[in-house]
Order: sequence, then C-alpha cells, then structure tokens
Amino acid sequence: MRNRFVRSRPWSIVLGLGLGLTAAGALANDALMQLAKDPNQWVMPSGSYTAQRYSALDQITTDNVKNLHVAWTMSSGSLRGHEGQPLVVGNMLYFESSYPNHVYAVSLDDPGKIVWSFTPDQNKFAPSVACCDVVNRGPAYGDGMIFANALDGNLYALDAKTGKVVWKAQNADPMIGQTQTMAPIVIKDKVITGVSGAEYGVHGYITANDIKTGKQLWRAYSTGPDDQLMFNPRKTIDGATQKPVGKDSSLKSWQGDQWKLGGGTTWGWYTYDPKLNLLYYGTGNPGTWNPTQRPGDNKYSMSVIARNPDTGEAKWVFQMTPHDGWDYDGVNESILTDTKIDGRTVPTLTHFDRNGFAYVWDRSNGKLLAAHKFDPVVNWATGIDMKTGRPMVDPAKMTREGVNVKDICPSSQGSKDQQPASYDPNTGLFYVPTNHVCMDYQAFNVKYKAGFPYVGALVNMYPANHGDVGGRFIAFDAATGQTKWAINDRFQDWSGVLTTKGGLAFYGTLTGWFRAVDLKTGKVLWQFKCPSGIIGNPITYTHDGKQYVAILSGVGGWAAIGLSNNLTKATEGLGAVGATATLGDYTNLGGTLMVFALN
Repeated sequence: MRNRFVRSRPWSIVLGLGLGLTAAGALANDALMQLAKDPNQWVMPSGSYTAQRYSALDQITTDNVKNLHVAWTMSSGSLRGHEGQPLVVGNMLYFESSYPNHVYAVSLDDPGKIVWSFTPDQNKFAPSVACCDVVNRGPAYGDGMIFANALDGNLYALDAKTGKVVWKAQNADPMIGQTQTMAPIVIKDKVITGVSGAEYGVHGYITANDIKTGKQLWRAYSTGPDDQLMFNPRKTIDGATQKPVGKDSSLKSWQGDQWKLGGGTTWGWYTYDPKLNLLYYGTGNPGTWNPTQRPGDNKYSMSVIARNPDTGEAKWVFQMTPHDGWDYDGVNESILTDTKIDGRTVPTLTHFDRNGFAYVWDRSNGKLLAAHKFDPVVNWATGIDMKTGRPMVDPAKMTREGVNVKDICPSSQGSKDQQPASYDPNTGLFYVPTNHVCMDYQAFNVKYKAGFPYVGALVNMYPANHGDVGGRFIAFDAATGQTKWAINDRFQDWSGVLTTKGGLAFYGTLTGWFRAVDLKTGKVLWQFKCPSGIIGNPITYTHDGKQYVAILSGVGGWAAIGLSNNLTKATEGLGAVGATATLGDYTNLGGTLMVFALN
C-alpha cells in the first residue's frame, strides 16, 4: 500500500489495498464468496464483487512473461464482437459468445473438450434493435448454475454440470427495442440483470430474479415516479447535496411524460459491497440524443445508483451529466477500494465516466471526494464543481437542435466506454483502457415509435486533433488526477484490463495485439497478434498448479461496428465508423478463445 495526497483538499486520500470483503462472507452468497477467495479460479465476471480485476497469482512475472505462449484455443462459433470474459470454476471453463449466444462448458482436464453447449432459441427480431453490435459480456455463476443473458431479453439458469435449463425468465422485449447484453450478477439468493436499448426510447430498469426459481422479486426503474424508482423521498440521498432527494425528484426534471421514453438503461458492470449491503450500477443516456427536445436535468439518466439488493430500495444516487447533450452514458464500472482520508479508512467507489472525469465517492452515502479529467483533451466541461457535483459546461460545446457543434471531446463513445479498468493494490493505481476520440454533433427532432430508433442526432467521430492516436492505455491516480504513464494506440483501447501480483497488466487492442505491460513503467514486455481484434476482458487462473491467462478475441462492439456491420459512411453506426475507417487493414471478424501459459 502506498500513500498519496490530494493537495487541493484539506484532507488526504490514501488509496488502499483490496477490500476485506471476504470477511463479510456470511452476508452474501456464502458459497460464491468462498470460491471468490481462491485466486486459482475466476468465478465472477469481474473477478470479485469489487470489480478490481486483480489477481494474486504471480507465477507469470515481469521477468518470465517473455516466455508466454499459446496453450490452446477454441472457436466461439460466432463472428461478432466478444465483450465478455470466461469463468473458471473448479476444473471447468465457461464462456458465452456474441449473438446467437452460444454458451460453452470446456474441460480444463482435457483442454478444448466441450463438455456441454447451449444455444437459446431467440426472438429473431432482437439483432435488428441492438444499437451497437450484438455483443454479450459473459455469464455468471452461483449455486451450481450458470446464468446467461440472451440478446432477446431472456435470462437462463443452466445446470453447471450438464447445461440443462433449470429455469428461464423474460426480462426484456425486443419488439419495443429492449435487449440484454450485460453480465448478470449473483447476490445472495438473487440474480440481478439490466436492460439495453436507450437509443430506442427504452425506459431503463434493473430486475432481481430468485436464484432458485427465476421468479421476479423486484424491478427498479431509472426515471419516473418514486414508486417505480424504488426511491424513498425521505431516505434516499442525493450524493451531490447529501440531502434526501425529496418527492418525485425524477418526475420534476422532465417535461410532461417524457420520462416514459427517458432511457437510463442499465447495460454496464455491477458491483456489490457485502458489508454495506449495497449494489452499485450506472444508468445510460436519456431518451433521444437531442437535448432541445427534453428540457430539464432528466434524472436519473447518467447516474450511479446504490441499492439494497434485498428490497431494491435506493440508498443514494449521483447524476454525473445532467441534461446530457453528448450521449455520455454513466454505465461504466464502479471499482470498490478502501481509501484513507485524514487517517480514517473510507469505503470508496471509483468510476471512470464516459464524460471524461474519474469520480471518487464515499460509497456509503455518495459523497463526492474527487473528480479529475483522465484524458487531457476533454473540453465539453472545464471541471466538476465539488460543492454541487455538477459539471462546469463550456456553452460552446453544448449541443442543440439544428446546429452542428464541432470538435467536442470526448465523443459519444466517451473517454472510456464499457471496457473495464483494473486496480492494482500494490501500486495503488488504476489501469485504464481509454478512447482518445472527439466528434461533431448535430441534433434534430425525432418522433418515438416503439421498436424504432429514437436517436435524434447525426454524429461524426474522429481521433483527437484529427491525429493518429485513437486510444491510450494509462496508469492513473484517481485521487490526484495524475497520469503516471500512457501507451498510445491507433484505435480505441476497447478491451478490459487484468492486473496481477506478478507486476503485470494484460490488455488487448482493436488491431488484435494482446499485451503484457510492466505495471510500474508501462513498458510492453510481451505481445501476441490474435486472430481478430480484442474487445474482451483478460482473466487468469491455475490448473494443475500452472498459471494460465485467457482472453476472448473477436472484434466488434460499438468501437468496430463499421467492420462488423460492413458500414462505410463516417456517420453510420451512431457516428462511430469515422473513427475506425481503416481498422479493416489490420484485422478481421471471428470469435476465438485464446489461452496462454509459460513454456
């Protein structure tokens, strides 16, 4: 653990070691908590409830990583973008492909042997309403079952030994624009999932299903009246003011019934603190990208919400981007660490938002502790007002109907999108894959019709300063806002990150390079060109005493939607095609599980 200080505030922040969450195992799904203690397995999508994506394994080190080689591979059977990661439970590896969402159980005793596979029978309309490729961010495990979201909105519980369907629950309907792409999270006796589709006017929510039967236990919406939000107007805290939100605080921030099309979808990564018994997740963009059409703060799109998973009631909420005019979704992961403030240990939550600011909150009450730009080109706001929590917006970069506002940084893909960062407790730094992309943005009036696009903006993205750097992999101090080192890449760094006790960070590039980097210096110590570009997330595990590193290769997602959907016009793919126009010169489609080990 290292000490560091925030000189601009009267107290100091010391980023701490990983949380002692396992000490509170009796409060959560006990068996799952016990499994998560073991670094030889990878039993949750983010590795643990903290989403630190850190492993205590250290056989592979800065000294010997040069000897890493391919141990075995396996085709996923799908050509589209692979944004997930495998799970390792015992002697079995599980993973899920992009649509049509093949789910595999692969034996580690006989690498590559498919013990069982499952492909759901889906509503064929679903791919047509998936805004940004037909990706999937992986399955979850709990109580001897694998939980897998299908694009068409069905959640499946599969027997982990046989693949037999134990139950299924429909949590979304593609006929009204709803899809599911996120990885579920298992907490106690519940499986919790979100919904995608804000570009179709979907009214965002999360759903808790009973782990044994699939019965819906509660559903909490992102926008609307208090009973639908599961807000207690006298107890739910506005993190920015540290006061109760008051009656119908969301309704008052919308014009008329616009909240019903208010977006706030919930397709990102979820975390959980068993000690505080709080679930954390973010909400996406408000319905229609045209801000002129929806006056007000549009609460609670673009927010992080903390809820009691037992009841669904919200403990606190913090809106990062009121009255969004840029599509700066707030769904990115919330990483849980402990922080020393004036000698007192504070449970903190660090969130690298799409709007380009890294927020640090007290996760017990949502109080803002720090907010810094993590890409120097961010220009839509000059900073975050620490008293109000509101961004200080540059009026010249505020979008409005009928005007083509140019050179806004970051683009709608944000300084970081869904690609998850990692925290290393030994350096005290966050390792963040970022986008270095800006945009021109022209809003226009659009009418709502269920199941049809409800966007209302024409966007053109390009690398910052129209240069040749589209992504930066950075080591970042969230307390001080200092970037310790950076690796520039030609395109957005859209893969997640794994850090290890061996002193390494693993991440992939859109062009298909899978890298091992020295955590302290940023030096690339090893790299391998995978069959396709990488937007998946690395994991590590051991089998028979040997450490392995695994990653899904398979380009796609919003970053590479031009390549995956054969789009060529710069403004297609919600404006993303322009930023990756030459990606096809470096890689091609194809889903493959890659597993590496030392010689």
